[in-house]
Amino acid sequence: VQLQASGGGLVQAGGSLKLSCAASGRTFRAFVMGWFRQTPMKEREFVAAIRWNTGTTRYTDSVKGRFTISRDNAKNTVFLQMNSLKPEDTAVYYCAADSDSYYLSSSTSAYDYWGQGTLVTVSS
Repeated sequence: VQLQASGGGLVQAGGSLKLSCAASGRTFRAFVMGWFRQTPMKEREFVAAIRWNTGTTRYTDSVKGRFTISRDNAKNTVFLQMNSLKPEDTAVYYCAADSDSYYLSSSTSAYDYWGQGTLVTVSS
């Protein structure tokens, strides 16, 4: 199973970016997909998660109303639409897959597979 994240870049505060995470592999099956982010000074933190079958979502408080997670089941792809970006959103963003549970976990330990990360830089 491979997860390929893309879509990061440099944007001004108040701008938008859309991240994508494409999953591949013949035996790929995930119940939940998540987005996390990490800066050099912090541990990896939860951003959002979505349940594949129902589309149910969960967000960390700091991104509610600004970020939207969605999925395209046919393409095994998950998206993170990020609007009204702030400098504090600057981080490497990682997508992850949980193949064991339908629970929308915010814990990194719940996720089995990880993408390589894509850098998002928000300038003030």
